[in-house]
Amino acid sequence: MLHIPVWNVLQYKTNVAHLLQQKDSRFAMAVTTDNYKGEGASPVNQVGPATATKRTERDSDTKLKNLAMDRRWVYPVDYDWATLIDKLDLLRTITDPTNPLAEAGRMAMARAKDDEIIAAFFADAKTGVQGGTTTAFPTGTQQVAAGGTGLTVAKLRAARKILRAAEVDLESEDIFIAIDADKEDDLLADIQVTSREYSGDNESGKPVLREGKLTKYMGFNFLHSERLQTSGGNLLVPVWAKSGMHLGTWSEISVTIGPRPDKNNAPQVQVTGTFGATRTEEKKVVQILCA
Repeated sequence: MLHIPVWNVLQYKTNVAHLLQQKDSRFAMAVTTDNYKGEGASPVNQVGPATATKRTERDSDTKLKNLAMDRRWVYPVDYDWATLIDKLDLLRTITDPTNPLAEAGRMAMARAKDDEIIAAFFADAKTGVQGGTTTAFPTGTQQVAAGGTGLTVAKLRAARKILRAAEVDLESEDIFIAIDADKEDDLLADIQVTSREYSGDNESGKPVLREGKLTKYMGFNFLHSERLQTSGGNLLVPVWAKSGMHLGTWSEISVTIGPRPDKNNAPQVQVTGTFGATRTEEKKVVQILCA
């Protein structure tokens, strides 16, 4: 019987699978956005509330009043990701790794966008004519205490009350809340969310739970993120009006693939992007502390 062992071959799959990871930005659609150039940009000029004066006399002098006026600033942050592919390695592989590597870099950049927005929820914001004034997040008025518990319906009600008391238009504004898997599980265990006796259908006619996923409740649109910040052992859950947060883009995510002459012309995959985020108004953002 003819036997040709030297012709035996090893067979490998040519498809490439990315390991589990967040692939796209989840927050960019939940904030206002714009494109900019320069060292900084002002996404909004702020005008304080006016107070009407009751007229008590006929033919009286006009009484003039000043309004508080300010300006909010956003600044660019540069991001890049790059890797080299040794040409010798290319000779030994069946699958060209260039496109999968470029996609990995793009996904990393999308997550960086979310990280900028998440950090801006409760970070100091820059205000003033040239951004010289630092405006801290007012935890005294815009925070729901942890109380040693996770995310509860009572905390959602407290956050909604803060927004409503600040005159945030809950009927016309898009209101969002970001939660991780653990806090989603807290709410799923709460009978007030899962029971149709309490929740039923929301105002859009769609169920609160869609295939076991919490989508909307009490007017809050839910986003899932495992990248939220923590402090003192508590998760910082942000609740915000879309108009209360801003993402500025100086350069969109860009992918460049080309040879590096200083590395024996090895192909380099580089992904870059420049963007930054800020609050536009403190009263449109609430922080829920969750144990």
